[in-house]
Amino acid sequence: MNLLDANDRRGSYPDGWYAETADLLEPFAPLRGDTRADLCVIGGGYTGLSAALHAAQAGLDVVLIDAQRVGFGASGRNGGQVQSGFNKSQQALEKIAGQEDARKLWEMSQNAMALTKHLCATHAPEARFKPGIAHANWQASETRDDHAEAAYLAEHYGYDQIETLSRDTLYDILRAPAYQGGTLDHGAGHLHPLRYALGLARACVAAGVRIFETTRAHEIKGTTVRCDYGQVNASHVIQATNGYGTGLSRPTAARVMPINNFIAATAPLGDRVAEVLRRDIAVSDSKFVVNYYRLSEDNRLLFGGGESYGYRFPKDIAAVVRKPMEQVFPQLKGIEITHAWGGTLAITMSRLPHISRPQPGVLAAAGYSGHGVALAGFTGKVLADAVRGDTDGFERLARLPTGRFPGGAALRSPLLALAMTWYATRDKLGI
Repeated sequence: MNLLDANDRRGSYPDGWYAETADLLEPFAPLRGDTRADLCVIGGGYTGLSAALHAAQAGLDVVLIDAQRVGFGASGRNGGQVQSGFNKSQQALEKIAGQEDARKLWEMSQNAMALTKHLCATHAPEARFKPGIAHANWQASETRDDHAEAAYLAEHYGYDQIETLSRDTLYDILRAPAYQGGTLDHGAGHLHPLRYALGLARACVAAGVRIFETTRAHEIKGTTVRCDYGQVNASHVIQATNGYGTGLSRPTAARVMPINNFIAATAPLGDRVAEVLRRDIAVSDSKFVVNYYRLSEDNRLLFGGGESYGYRFPKDIAAVVRKPMEQVFPQLKGIEITHAWGGTLAITMSRLPHISRPQPGVLAAAGYSGHGVALAGFTGKVLADAVRGDTDGFERLARLPTGRFPGGAALRSPLLALAMTWYATRDKLGI
């Protein structure tokens, strides 16, 4: 079974609040026959759309193919959080990459934030970027660590956008009684993820990108991409399939793990919104199986929680998400859930993205590990720059260690499921 077919109808977006509230594009025709291009991009998520857009704006002839629809995968289903940095603290990155590269990586992450805001304002204002992401902690010790990291970023990186929150000041904003304080990053933000992806797709078309949907890449032979009913003969290929296409590259498959995550939307809260969130910010918390949430424009709570590691989504996604949602907000017990959907993202062993050149003429990026809204679009630009000969950003990202999952692609799922079950148990026990 293929992840592309396991949970969705071919050529259709999932039945979620995002798809219901987006101005969907007319379907692009599938590729039939052979075509040529300077660059073939495989995957119509943030990485692929950004790569295609920036390459086309630089004068390249670009073909983008997607096995489903543009924005179909994680890019159109995620929590919409545009986060600072990587899925590692900056001090941890210094130990991994060294001081010089860590500082450059921080600058890249800030450029990723700036690029996301620019692309959203220019091509997708309807995605409604809003500033502010809080990090809420279940343990007082985690709050102390968060506050120390905020102080470190201010002192050593000049980043003064993070407000430290005590338990009481966090509760003034976020009416979740179990949290023990946290931080609020005013430089980060949140948006409607599918509207953002569709805005990038419209910009690609305007820049001359040829988009083919419901066109599955089966093999990359040299720089020829063989598809269902044709092929793209290109000078360069960018594989931007994240969790959905690891079968195209064995080296990528050994280092990138697809996992499923789930989101539910409540009925509009109306006057009850003040019982939940008193500011229009996004939130993620300190659980290993992280909870993340924000308000929609019509004051629903969009709450993400729960993970799975097989191909299939659970039959009752709403029930899966309701459990952590009511743990965070006991006052919402029994609230009506109107939409629930799942999506497949990708992680790596180190939780750092895997950027690589799997073979001559082919570049790949995957495994953003929950930080893809900003990093994926920026990485797409980095890949487009590398195709044109500017490889500095690519080489720096490619040095990030990701490591092979034990057992490679064959055993990564059962081993990860075992490990994640252990961490989920720790979450439940509060240790």
